[in-house]
Amino acid sequence: MTKTMEKNNKVVLGLSGGVDSTAAALLLKEKGYEVIGLFFDVLGNQKKEKERAEQAARELEIAFVYRNIKEAFSENVISYFCKSYQKGETPNPCILCNPTIKFKLMQEEADRLGAFYLATGHYAKIEFEQKTGCHFIKRAENEKKDQSYMLYRLPQSIIRRLLFPLGSIESKELTRNFVREHRIHNADLKDSQEICFIKEGSYIDYLNHNGYTGKPGNFVDKEGTILGKHSGIINYTIGQRKGLGITFGKPMFVIGMDEAENQVVLGENEDLFQKTIYAKNCRFSIQEEEAEMPEEYNGISVLAKIRYASKPSKAIIYKAENGMVRAEFEEMQRAATPGQSIVFYMESRLIGGGFISQKQ
Repeated sequence: MTKTMEKNNKVVLGLSGGVDSTAAALLLKEKGYEVIGLFFDVLGNQKKEKERAEQAARELEIAFVYRNIKEAFSENVISYFCKSYQKGETPNPCILCNPTIKFKLMQEEADRLGAFYLATGHYAKIEFEQKTGCHFIKRAENEKKDQSYMLYRLPQSIIRRLLFPLGSIESKELTRNFVREHRIHNADLKDSQEICFIKEGSYIDYLNHNGYTGKPGNFVDKEGTILGKHSGIINYTIGQRKGLGITFGKPMFVIGMDEAENQVVLGENEDLFQKTIYAKNCRFSIQEEEAEMPEEYNGISVLAKIRYASKPSKAIIYKAENGMVRAEFEEMQRAATPGQSIVFYMESRLIGGGFISQKQ
């Protein structure tokens, strides 16, 4: 977007063809926005999904734009996903896709079309703080559907242009009813699957199909004693108990990974709990790029989430070595998993986060 572009009523909306993005389009139209539906084809062959989105656009009476982003998506998201598992991490591809693909390309398309605003069907809210002159993402009214956790890596240049029409809707059923009232065909369409680019089988099947196979190695305990053989670290995640392929006479859990030694560390349930968690590659909402934690945040009390589905817990965050952030929780946290994100809030305001690191 050029510096001279002023706010207007044109908005580029990520239109998947699902009920949430459709409801977002309806709400934007009701408020007088000129909506342009943008469909991303992440695999280059999503014919059915494209047709569904096109049908929704026709019924909504909005413009429709199609973008084949297979190459960029593969380079930035799929490659990261596969390599992360290969390192013994458990990635969340949406966390990386949002800043590097989805919202980045939405911004490019909006600039091309002369639209100021960007919108999606995410359950989240936006607020402007006069004191700092910054825009912030906030948790949605619908706590069960709140998706702010997925958006913490977005920069100010994106956040200040965002519209989240579903942020104040208190339940998914209210969203569906709203779409039904407007007689749009997809009101009862099921929610999309968890990982958009895995159409069938497990993530392990997907990794193997793409040439990422597990190299057998040793199960070890905390002292390094060999307990047995594992089938490859890509097959395990922190907190896992079932599917280890070996019995020990008592419940044993994956408590760590050692990529260098190709070892999977096992322990008891109590070994999964910790109060101190480190985050790397952090991003904060008041910054435009990945950088060290702003000084004003050093030592502040926050609410933090260590995975999408977890409840926010009280913690204090501090600057740590190598640009990392150290979070000290009031209560023990279970199975903090490298590759997943720890995200920080001040009350309901999202202020930033980073990737959980198993190394200090």
